[in-house]
Amino acid sequence: MRLTFLGTGTSFGVPQIGCTCAVCRSTDPRDRRTRSGAILQAGGSTILIDTPPELRLQLIAGGFSRIDAVIYTHEHADHINGIDDLRIFSIRRHQPLPIYGPAETLERVRASFNYIFDDAVRPYEGTSKPRLSLHPTEPGRPVAVAGVEVLPLAFHHGHLRVFGYRCGGLAYITDVKEIPESAHERLRGLDVLVLNALWWRPHPTHLSISEAVDAARAIGARRTYLTHLTHETGHAELEGQLPPGVLPAYDGLTVEVA
Repeated sequence: MRLTFLGTGTSFGVPQIGCTCAVCRSTDPRDRRTRSGAILQAGGSTILIDTPPELRLQLIAGGFSRIDAVIYTHEHADHINGIDDLRIFSIRRHQPLPIYGPAETLERVRASFNYIFDDAVRPYEGTSKPRLSLHPTEPGRPVAVAGVEVLPLAFHHGHLRVFGYRCGGLAYITDVKEIPESAHERLRGLDVLVLNALWWRPHPTHLSISEAVDAARAIGARRTYLTHLTHETGHAELEGQLPPGVLPAYDGLTVEVA
């Protein structure tokens, strides 16, 4: 099983528009962070996690030409607004592409992109729109996504419910404020844990870096990768400040999962 980070930045991305800080001006390619998303490859299937706004560019950069299914974490714009880039995959499949996620997230997607799901909106001859099928999931109930068993887990992100996902020895959890002890048992025995870690100072709806490190220690994964990072922390500097077994992710990083 393999996980590729398509994007590892926050909703602003890095560099931020108009910012001249050291990280935004950095020549280290690991400091260029597009909006967060990932590719999971397992059992011969390719599963996309979220559809960030830079999705087309991310998939081209990673050399991905096939998607078998999509799983959504939540409904915020930086995680869903690249949805039209799924069009090419439904065209190549000659059938709808299955989309999984929290029921309320899928309803928000349906409402926000009604042209995709309204059968009365027919593309003009020679044009197209994505063909997608929506499949609401429930936390704690494993679901077969493109033939791969995935376990959704629910967390809080402000007033929203956000889903993290466990697949075998991997758990991908982003845009959460805490990992409650009630979820720890579901996360035992991980090889790779992915957590959001905004910056060092507290934030009302996201884990800070220190909070993510504490959560990683409590869960005990062999390796933890931090994502959803801001321009307040450059990659090289952050890497030197983290304890063993905790690493900053970067766009394009591929991790093999036992």
